[in-house]
Amino acid sequence: MTLLRLSVALATALLVGCFVEGCSGPQRSVNAASVKPNKERKTAPDFALKDADGKAVRLSDFHGKVVLLDFWATWCGPCKIEIPWFMDFQRRNQQKGLVVLGVSMDDEGWEVVKPFLASMKVNYRVVIGNDHTAQLYGGVDALPTTFLIDRSGKIAAVHVGLVNRKDIEDGIEQLLQTPAENASIGMALPALLTGSK
Repeated sequence: MTLLRLSVALATALLVGCFVEGCSGPQRSVNAASVKPNKERKTAPDFALKDADGKAVRLSDFHGKVVLLDFWATWCGPCKIEIPWFMDFQRRNQQKGLVVLGVSMDDEGWEVVKPFLASMKVNYRVVIGNDHTAQLYGGVDALPTTFLIDRSGKIAAVHVGLVNRKDIEDGIEQLLQTPAENASIGMALPALLTGSK
């Protein structure tokens, strides 16, 4: 994880430089991750990780919902900026089918994560991730890295580093407009076909 901390420190330094001096061109193209067309989306890898109560949380538990999956750490400055946004998204969109799920990449585990969650009054579930989980999602070389997962369990957008709140919010809104029943039908048909053999 030391390499990951170095990557986050460099990314933070670059972002601070952008805020102080102003950025143009290249930074915007990195941040502007848009929702991929349906046919280009890949299934999000499933995992089982424990939450603060010791209960196993699986990504597949949220099939039929839009999931904002955030890889973060307590020592990550940009993560602390985004977490209040995610709390607001959860509060406003939970009834519409949004689930925010945080994956802490802190080496110290719950010892540092629980007090952090309490101080921030985080209103969504958080699990402790590991290297295996990070590898499932392409290595997660920078924090925060946020995945928007559609109701069918497919990755619709990936945001690496601190991005514009509106980019994430627009993606969530777009995915929430897809009815859950359409996602279920799309998943049920292949299961019926394989079950009939």
